[in-house]
Amino acid sequence: MTTVTRFAPSPTGHLHVGNIRAALHNFLLARQAGGRFVLRIDDTDAARSEEAYVDAIRADLAWLGLDWDAQERQSARFAIYEAAFARLEAAGRVYPCWETPQELDLRRKVLLGRGLPPIYDRAALKLTAQDKAARIAAGDLPHWRFLLDHDEPIAWQDGIRGPQKFDPAQMSDPVVRRADGSWLYMLPSVIDDVEMGITQILRGEDHVPNTATQVQMFTALGAPMPAFAHEALLVGAEGKLSKRLGSLGVAHFREAGIEPQAVVALLARLGTSDPVDPALGLHELAASFDLAHFGRAPARFDEADLERVNAAVVHAMPFAAAAPRLPDGMSTEAWETIRPNLTRVAEAQDWWGVVTGPITHVLPAEDRAYALQAADVLATLPWDTDVWKALTGALKEATGRKGKALFLPLRQALTGMDHGPDMAALLPLIGRDAALERLRAAG
Repeated sequence: MTTVTRFAPSPTGHLHVGNIRAALHNFLLARQAGGRFVLRIDDTDAARSEEAYVDAIRADLAWLGLDWDAQERQSARFAIYEAAFARLEAAGRVYPCWETPQELDLRRKVLLGRGLPPIYDRAALKLTAQDKAARIAAGDLPHWRFLLDHDEPIAWQDGIRGPQKFDPAQMSDPVVRRADGSWLYMLPSVIDDVEMGITQILRGEDHVPNTATQVQMFTALGAPMPAFAHEALLVGAEGKLSKRLGSLGVAHFREAGIEPQAVVALLARLGTSDPVDPALGLHELAASFDLAHFGRAPARFDEADLERVNAAVVHAMPFAAAAPRLPDGMSTEAWETIRPNLTRVAEAQDWWGVVTGPITHVLPAEDRAYALQAADVLATLPWDTDVWKALTGALKEATGRKGKALFLPLRQALTGMDHGPDMAALLPLIGRDAALERLRAAG
């Protein structure tokens, strides 16, 4: 059987880092098995769904390189839901209810006060056909619940959490349809999973209670149950759920200069026992993706880790990949010289400014004569790739300087900075005339 996974975001906001991780893991699970990855836009909530968010979801996945094999929208599938709902109604697996939110809240409080689980008491099942007809005739339309089978234990082998078992008698029959005819999440999701042939559902552990209910929905629809796996939720660097995680998304990462490969490399391994390898792309990550490597401990997301991974990605980035974002005139040699000092590609602009100038840096009094002496020596040397070695060697012999006293004043005079790329590679990029000018100005 072909593995088919899905990512099913609601277009009511932008994707955050937890959503991105779920999408990535479903993509990798499908690609690892040579299967299909489906993007399903869960836009049944017309009041909250926005087309701008649909576009943003697609753009975010594209930026990460997560190409989907098929795309569906729930808003185009209402006829399919109606047909499935009619079958369930005929089978007695959905039933109408008329309790108000206030009535339900009062009943829950009474049950809690008695030390009982606050589950729905199925009072609507006691209504006669005449009672129902009278309510409908009066314009009092019902909402609908799915009837859980209390005689059928709910159990599945979770791909991450292991054996799972729930007692349906301790669960409320879930509302699946509102009085205005609109759909809640639970039932349309199962209908779509059946119709789209989804074989693997990988999602966060917060969905475990939903899965317990949806297991019976698959059975009621006469459909085979997909394999379920529920991964631990992301927590912040402080080790607990963080509101900030809900605000971190692709837009934040892009604005911060983070590479998509860095995001993918880190999130692919969060929650597993596998080390993060910045060199691995989607193909390699998919080849090694294995649910058996996931643990149940919360997965810790730290932006500092992402920064380190991003720097490693930049340090390995070839010129051709960076070129569209580099300043005009910057060559392959310049990129390879500057690259080890970057944490983001955008920082190349600053270092290119160091190369192209202007640079004016007046040295301390004790180093000014040294800078002028360096200019005189440099003017006599052949200008080639060994010019830095020749310059420092001649100055060491002539002045007796060594170590920091030998090298730092030269770097400061030539770049205006105390640190930076290897001067042996940087000096040829600066050029003879500019180097002489900077040394003399520093003195």
